[in-house]
Formats: sequence, C-alpha cells, structure tokens
Amino acid sequence: MPRVSEEYIRNKRREIVDAAYRVCTRKPITSIEMKDIIAETDFSHGVIYRYYKDLDEVLRDLVITINSNNKIDDSLDDIIRNADPDNWEQAIYDICDMQAGYMRSVGTDLLKVSIYSDMLAMTDPDRAMKIAQRLGKDEQSPLLYATVKTEEFLKKIISHNNLHPVSSVDEIIQFMIVTYHGIQTGYVLSECFRAEHIDGKYKPEDMFRQLARSVILMMGGEAER
Repeated sequence: MPRVSEEYIRNKRREIVDAAYRVCTRKPITSIEMKDIIAETDFSHGVIYRYYKDLDEVLRDLVITINSNNKIDDSLDDIIRNADPDNWEQAIYDICDMQAGYMRSVGTDLLKVSIYSDMLAMTDPDRAMKIAQRLGKDEQSPLLYATVKTEEFLKKIISHNNLHPVSSVDEIIQFMIVTYHGIQTGYVLSECFRAEHIDGKYKPEDMFRQLARSVILMMGGEAER
C-alpha cells in the first residue's frame, strides 16, 4: 500500500469522527454500533478499521473534538480575573450568563450528544470510565474546568467577605452541576419537542439567572437582580 501523509490520515480520522457526531445526534450512544458509522461515512469496513480499532476509540476522538472546539476557559477566566470581590454577586450572575450563552452557541445537537453521554455513564459506567481515562488533562470537558474554577472562586470570595454560607462550597457546586444538567435537558426538550405546555419555557437565560440567584442566597448574599 502506498505511504500516505500524516495530513491524509488526520483528514480520514476527522471524516470518521464527523460521521460519528452526526450519528450521535440521532441515536443514543448506548445503541450505536460501528456499522452505523460505516454507513454514515460510506467507507468500507476495512477503511474504518484501518484508522480505528473499535467504536470506543472513535468516541474518544469525538469527545476530544467536541471539548477542544467548545472551551469556555478564556471567558470564565476573564470573568473571575475582572471580578470585584466586594461585588461578587455580579460575578455569579456573569458566570451564569456566560453559561447560558455557551448553551445557546453550541446548539441542541451538541447538547443531545452530551445528554447521550450521560446515559452511557449511567447504563455502562465501566465503559464510560475507560473512554474518559483515555482523555488528557487538556481534553477534559468545559464543565469540569468550570467546576474547578468556580469552586476556587467561591472559596476566595467567602474568605474575602467573611461570608457564612447556608451550605458548604462542595454542596453548592454539586447543586450547580445538577442544575446545569437539568437546564440542558429542559432546553433541548423545549427546542426539539414542540409541545404547547413547554412552548416559550426552559430558556437558558432565565434558568441560569435563577441558578445565579439561588447560589447567591446559598452563599449568604442578596439576589437583587
């Protein structure tokens, strides 16, 4: 077989990963098989397995691609760096507004893939863990980065303002994570399932604003906005 360039290999792998993404927007990851991706690419069975030994290798590269293309590091870092410690409530609103904007910008297709990934973690945790363990530090999800940085920020403003939160920082972070996933699901549902009883509801901006108010109150502040 003729020797091919690294660029050619990267392009082929990218085509396969892009096909996997399209499949993942239509089917839960738990029900996807390699044959689905083969059909989506129109490549032969042999071509696919020339670049990936199994489906989970494809999914790993899919996760890396999604995470790399949708980082919030700089936006979050700017908010925290420019935050006024004496007006920390505004920073909480800014963080939540940024997350609402992020959810809008990535679109429902990507959010569906995220939800399907959660389903994999629930139904086959060992497999999900094996995929996650193949990720490098810089390939982790934007939500994980946001969790770590937000936790650090909350601890800093508690110390600076001598606050007395009604819940521990760990409990507040858990609350934020669970609420984030709920907002994500509600938003995708409202956009994909046009039913009268949910029409006009589950707007990320409104839901994240309520999250901000809740966190501020849990921190012992005043949610005036």
